[in-house]
Amino acid sequence: MPKTKSAFFCQQCGFESPKWAGKCQSCGAWNSFLEEIIQREDKTKTEVVTWDDADKQKSKAHKIDDLDTTEEIRTLLPDGELNRVLGGGLVPGSVVLVAGDPGIGKSTLFLQCALHAKNITTLYVSGEESAQQIKLRADRLGISNSNLYLLTATDTQTLFSEVKKLRPQLLIIDSIQTLESPYVESAAGSVSQVRECAAELQRFAKASHVPVIIIGHITKDGAIAGPKVLEHMVDTVLQFEGDRHYAYRILRTLKNRFGSTSELGIYEMVSQGMRAVINPSEILLSQHDEPLSGIAIAATMEASRPLMIEVQALVTQAVYGTPQRTVSGMDLRRLQLLLAVLEKRGGFHFGTKDVFVNIAGGLKIEDPSIELSVVCALLSSYEDKALPSNICFVGEIGLSGEIRAVNRIDQRIAEADKLGMDAIFIPKANAKGLDKKNYTIKIVTFNKVEDVYKALF
Repeated sequence: MPKTKSAFFCQQCGFESPKWAGKCQSCGAWNSFLEEIIQREDKTKTEVVTWDDADKQKSKAHKIDDLDTTEEIRTLLPDGELNRVLGGGLVPGSVVLVAGDPGIGKSTLFLQCALHAKNITTLYVSGEESAQQIKLRADRLGISNSNLYLLTATDTQTLFSEVKKLRPQLLIIDSIQTLESPYVESAAGSVSQVRECAAELQRFAKASHVPVIIIGHITKDGAIAGPKVLEHMVDTVLQFEGDRHYAYRILRTLKNRFGSTSELGIYEMVSQGMRAVINPSEILLSQHDEPLSGIAIAATMEASRPLMIEVQALVTQAVYGTPQRTVSGMDLRRLQLLLAVLEKRGGFHFGTKDVFVNIAGGLKIEDPSIELSVVCALLSSYEDKALPSNICFVGEIGLSGEIRAVNRIDQRIAEADKLGMDAIFIPKANAKGLDKKNYTIKIVTFNKVEDVYKALF
């Protein structure tokens, strides 16, 4: 029996150190090192549960010209939004890591997906809930599937024993932080356990060509819990985002070896589970009975998907000595920059005003093209005059007050045209090479912010 060794691992980033240290050399976290026992055991002498495909596969070198470049046949899931994020479906033998805040709906989404996939034999492994709890959630979703099998286990050998019996076509792990491998003598969720369990699942997926979906936890800073190597080992990394106080959730692609990383899926949390939002622009736009000041519509891009969102602004006289600047859904520093531009280039006195800006729907937008709509919403509230509800804005604001060009202007115009907007305000630089005859919407171009103000007010 080899000598048992131990090492110290940072619980934030997974950095390994032979001795304890107060500060991690990799991520700079304090008091994050914990000692974990590493058992260097000869795996050939231990009874290991294997699967037939792994025994038959022999590794050898191949000439690159002799390899077949035929595209793999993907497994289409019943969820169109999930297929979009994955790049067109699940690739055989791929490992997908999904992370998100607690209670955001990760387990509900993939249990619902497994229940809908009635032509796929699926094994759902849960280390956090009992089979009765999962059945209660399935009853709440109102979906039945005789090809879905539930396993409540935390040991990887028990998991692979069931895999050998059932031969599933899809394996879902909920979650990787609850699994334990007999090769590592440390607690579940530790850096070494997460790394070893992920490695075993990766070897299984590549040998058996069964896609594996792994649900993972995140830290309080929003990073995926466990070692950073976990994200390198898997083929696809998905981030499930959203505020639990709002109904909408966004599924983003952070890494994808088989598709684009510029895709996202939007879901709405309802009593029957997660509902895919096919046209989010219609939901994100509020329907007002009468025009209200301080509201402007922005044509933005979330990854490669055009969205029409509502920007709300409120400008009031400051009661206290220091004016307030409150933002929800965008960067506060960008708002301060826009206010400075309006002060300098437009002569508007925001220095004595409280300013509040909100992106409706609980979305967080990083696209700088919403700056023109933010400026128009601020001016609308400042003048207390409502903007027409059938116009939208797109453009980035420069420090000199100019309206800078944005990318994918044709997709933004097409989305606004599809929703029945009458006019869209765009930068003049984007009008070059744009065929206005292809759209029924009126396209208005501007160079500077003051020109937009004169046209609106």
